Amino acid sequence: MTTENEPVDLTAFVKTYDVRGLVGSQLTETVIEAFGAAFADEIDAAGRDLVVGHDMRDSSPGFADAFARGARARGANVVALGLCSTDESYFASGSLDAPAAMFTASHNPATYNGIKMSRAGAQGISLDTGLSSIRDRASSFLADGIDAVDEPGTVREHDSLPDYAAYLRGLVDLSGIRPIRVVVDAGNGMGGLTVPAVLGEAAGLPKLPIEIVPLYFELDGTFPNHEANPLDPANLVDLQKAVLEHGADLGLAFDGDADRCFVVDEKGEAVTPSAVAAIVAVREIARVKAAEPDAEIAVIHNLITSRAVPEAIEAAGATPVRTRVGHSLIKDEMRATGAIFGGEHSAHYYFRDFWSADNGMLAAMHVLAEFGSQSEPLSTLTDRYTPYAASGEINSTVTDVPAAYARIVEAYTGVGDFDELDGLTVSGSSDDGFWWFNVRPSNTEPLLRLNAEAATPAGMERVRDHVLGLIRG
Repeated sequence: MTTENEPVDLTAFVKTYDVRGLVGSQLTETVIEAFGAAFADEIDAAGRDLVVGHDMRDSSPGFADAFARGARARGANVVALGLCSTDESYFASGSLDAPAAMFTASHNPATYNGIKMSRAGAQGISLDTGLSSIRDRASSFLADGIDAVDEPGTVREHDSLPDYAAYLRGLVDLSGIRPIRVVVDAGNGMGGLTVPAVLGEAAGLPKLPIEIVPLYFELDGTFPNHEANPLDPANLVDLQKAVLEHGADLGLAFDGDADRCFVVDEKGEAVTPSAVAAIVAVREIARVKAAEPDAEIAVIHNLITSRAVPEAIEAAGATPVRTRVGHSLIKDEMRATGAIFGGEHSAHYYFRDFWSADNGMLAAMHVLAEFGSQSEPLSTLTDRYTPYAASGEINSTVTDVPAAYARIVEAYTGVGDFDELDGLTVSGSSDDGFWWFNVRPSNTEPLLRLNAEAATPAGMERVRDHVLGLIRG
């Protein structure tokens, strides 16, 4: 039996879609062990397999072992993946039809860690679909101790990387593309393990016509070169320089757990995730249509992707499905709608053929395949999917979120159409074409997040600056 003397407020670090907190002050091995027991109970894992993997953070191996102890105490048979990317853990969950727990804090600094949990088949878990119950069970175990069942579970090691790499190669054929040079910035994260296996020969697969120029492939959870968060432009600078220095055709940047991928063109310019989503969507639609000409095809995009994304989906002969922002939510929507693909502007890309889970590597492979099957530079290819001007996400700290929200509503009542699917989206038109913006409050901080887009740069800047003025008072 394990007990914890001091009460722990788990609500402080159990987020909407995962567990994410500070190592030592919030996440300890005792706390993690309680989560392992709670997860096993919530998914009724006694006598069944439960996959556990971890990233390269210093605390991750110990946390994975602690979670396994708790799960085994409640009867789960742990399948230990060891070091892996998050999408590799989804592959294990899907291919083994087993629930999974992945230890990572994704793009967060080294002082953080966390748990991404999935039901069997890589089905996401959020507060609304079981995470709140896991949290409450863990609290009880911390207060009362973990009682081992009569038949505790077993543990066995499993290397999923070769099968993962082969599975992705089977989904996107890169063998016939023209020779290309790609700089890859792994940010000292798990891409340093998965890229050589999937795009190289490290997993024993045939050589591809791809020359990889590696940046920061050494696994190091202290992130000595830059944070593994490509969403921040500052963390793309090294990649952009290297693309130009090596005369590369393009660059790829992965976040810490390698489930998100960002793309840089041959000029060193960042390609918007919306353009990547459109490219992948068109390819996936064409693939399904070739196999099932009469199929009704749905593709998901969240509400802050560019208007170009649903336009590309419709032009390719499929139905765009607009959703709220959110990882587990979109996984659920993928299953509910039967969508073949889903794209978010945060660079999460979801695939029906990957158990409706997200996979940054698979999205990168689609970009490589599309680029490598034609003769134009990447900037020319992606420009076709970037016809409008977007602000990107702008976060503003505000002391009174409701008051700022009210100012926006007052200013745009009668000016644009309102939509409250997720936050407030206002859309309209002016002399230089359409415009829209979305304002969403943060769930955890006094922030308002603004995304704006318009037909022209001047139109976008006008809307962006006006709404920012209202937000910031």
